[in-house]
Amino acid sequence: MAASEQVEVELKFDVDAGHTAPDLRALPGVVGATEPETFNLDATYFDTENLDLAGNKITMRRRTGGHDFGWHLKRPTGTAGVRRELQVSFDEAPADGDVPNALIDPVIAHTRTRKLIPVAAISTTRTVTRLLGPDGDPVAEFAEDLVTAQSLLPGGHFQEWSEWEFELIGSGAHPKLLRAAEKLLRTGGGREASSASKLARAIGATPIVSQPHLGKRPTALELVITDIAIHRNSLITYDPLVRIDAEDAVHQMRVACRRLRSVFSGFPTVLDATRTGHLSNELKLLARILGDARDSEVQLEIDESILAGENASPALIAALAGSETAVHDRAINAAHTAMNSERYFALLDSIDELIASPPPGPDAELDAVAAVDKAIDRSRKKIRKAQKELAAAAEGSEEWMEQLHTIRKRAKRLRYSTDAAEPLDKKRYRTVAKVAKQIQSTLGDVNDTKINRARLAQIAASGEVTGMDLFVLGRVDARQEAETERAIAAYRAVAKKL
Repeated sequence: MAASEQVEVELKFDVDAGHTAPDLRALPGVVGATEPETFNLDATYFDTENLDLAGNKITMRRRTGGHDFGWHLKRPTGTAGVRRELQVSFDEAPADGDVPNALIDPVIAHTRTRKLIPVAAISTTRTVTRLLGPDGDPVAEFAEDLVTAQSLLPGGHFQEWSEWEFELIGSGAHPKLLRAAEKLLRTGGGREASSASKLARAIGATPIVSQPHLGKRPTALELVITDIAIHRNSLITYDPLVRIDAEDAVHQMRVACRRLRSVFSGFPTVLDATRTGHLSNELKLLARILGDARDSEVQLEIDESILAGENASPALIAALAGSETAVHDRAINAAHTAMNSERYFALLDSIDELIASPPPGPDAELDAVAAVDKAIDRSRKKIRKAQKELAAAAEGSEEWMEQLHTIRKRAKRLRYSTDAAEPLDKKRYRTVAKVAKQIQSTLGDVNDTKINRARLAQIAASGEVTGMDLFVLGRVDARQEAETERAIAAYRAVAKKL
């Protein structure tokens, strides 16, 4: 189902009913205005019974009247006064009046299995004036709204009010125009809007999702829960992007899963392990499913890079990269299936419950700095143990390569533990994190080249390519071998700093 999305940059003011607006043609960059047009807009707003959308400053509505009638989804961008608006026309929406999937998918990580229901009916008599720039194109739109709203929630009530909205439109609009408009409209009778949106005013107080925040002397439990909340937010942020297979989205969502697991493993005595064990296992499964899609993405990128500058035939290119595209398509479809399952939504619910009511472990009241020191010390010991086993193994053997992989995974856990301590602003933690990241990166290169050389050998032995292509494969393999040696040398140099 087609949908269009745009960024909405607007100002909103409360105003006395019937109050005359100032002449906006005096604004900088404005040379004229259209004649005012009046529309009658009728909108029904949808949310869950728990107001999951409103709690995240998201609005979903079905509106008739005006030029942009249809279904609308508005989401915050993190910048005050700026929202993303996704629109679906009635022609592209279900004939039965159900909410279009194009609007559900971007917010399903919030609504999950909960049903979307009408929560408010709002009618607006809107008088619109468009402001024109020097070239005659519109640069802004000013709306004078008379609003009547009925909350459809239990105990909901009826309200009436007036407001002004000023929105930048067109490519010729400039932020300076927005600042000037705010000053003019405030001096002309506009007051601070009592709510961020018409819906918020119609339904009243909502359970706004709070942002993580630490005090001056946090406990270990406060630090851990803050870190969990940060990664929960990241996971939910990337959910809709994975659903459209946006660039790097799978990778970032997988990282969020791994970071959540690293909190449980890095601080095992801060939370009750009997309560977090199941969550960790579910996150591991989700990360593995996402990992299949991510690995195929990475392999596609590698396949393109390792043939750069080579005179590779179409047959060689197809042998190296062709099958990987199909693998990625299957993997991303599997990820989408998992992300639409009740099991996935139950996982998100469980994380939310953990944040809202964390089960304390024996070290919950420990000072946060002491807890981080303890976690770092534990991770370092595990890495050093693996390094001893690496030294005892024959270089280049399977056991030796496996120990490098183990060191890489443990360095990643160490890095995540120190990242959790970022709010504490300690230089020594940043130093450890830097070394852990370098170890992870260099050994990641070793692992990549190992996989690449195995694939090259497989293609060479398959009989799919011959002649000059075999020579190209040999040359590429030699470069990969040299890259392995470089990465191992880089690891040895940085391993001494841990």
